[in-house]
Amino acid sequence: MKNDKIALLPQGYDDLLKDLKARVHKARMSAALAANAELVSLYIDIGKAILERRDAEGWGTKIIERLGNDLRVAFPGIKGFSPRNFRYMRQLAQICAETPILQQVVAKLPWGHTITLVEKLKADNERLWYGLQAIEHGWSRAVLQIQIETGLHERQTQLPKVSNFKKRLPEAQSEMALEVLKDPYIFDFFSVGEKAHERDIERGLVRHITEFLLELGSGFSYVGKQVHLEVAGEDFYLDLLFYHLKLRCYVVIELKAGAFKPEYAGKLNFYCSAVDDMLRHENDNPTIGLLLCKEKNGLLAEYALRDMNKALAVSDYKLTRAIPENLKPSLPTVEDIERELHQEN
Repeated sequence: MKNDKIALLPQGYDDLLKDLKARVHKARMSAALAANAELVSLYIDIGKAILERRDAEGWGTKIIERLGNDLRVAFPGIKGFSPRNFRYMRQLAQICAETPILQQVVAKLPWGHTITLVEKLKADNERLWYGLQAIEHGWSRAVLQIQIETGLHERQTQLPKVSNFKKRLPEAQSEMALEVLKDPYIFDFFSVGEKAHERDIERGLVRHITEFLLELGSGFSYVGKQVHLEVAGEDFYLDLLFYHLKLRCYVVIELKAGAFKPEYAGKLNFYCSAVDDMLRHENDNPTIGLLLCKEKNGLLAEYALRDMNKALAVSDYKLTRAIPENLKPSLPTVEDIERELHQEN
């Protein structure tokens, strides 16, 4: 009987159902965002009111605590009227008064994210940058904390980067590639000794590929390690191979346990040429190479890259402590990251 009913469904029913599901999902998301924006606006208004009374009438901590208690009694179903939260409301009200655009950003973030921006950062330009990144990439609060603690803003936007991207890539792709690049990379999720060999580091990275993708940044899709290529009857193995979904190209990553040497650039250039010939699809952009070294001399690296015909970059990496256990469950899985990236594209 059930199959008979399905057979009687009119043409176009499945398309309509799919469309309505999408509309319901969009409406629920819009309602959640609107509710969050209203809540943040309320908290900022409360913060402003407390600041005004404190400055004009000298309200102290005990009066503010009493205010919170009375509000909790009046609205038992609403959380957030604790003395600690009142302190964040005051701080946020003051910050948004000095940098009004921040209110538009935090209105799109959960309150816990906003507390992290207020608590962990001192400069409003950094709060704005991390807030926008959290919105764009859908970071959880734990991931936001990790990115702040490892200094992502400085590593991705402020420190000079050694590459030949501007000479070897079209302007738009060069700018995007430079935005993707970090220096140094912080591998903060596995424990190996300071004298670890390249293969030990590589195994550690692949064993924790989720966190490695997180550190590489949005857009990287893992292809494989020790990827075999045969050229002129000889065997070669790429340390790590990725595909970048926004740059639309393969990215070859070579790991070096010691300091940068000029000959590394020539080998990576060769690998990129081989990938272009053997793996690259006709619609893909040219392959990019990234050398990750324990340390580098910037001038030496610049000279080595100057006349290479492939787009190459050199970055340092640091091996530090493991991520705390309580933060690990909040990290996305490889499948989560790749699913999100495919949806973005």
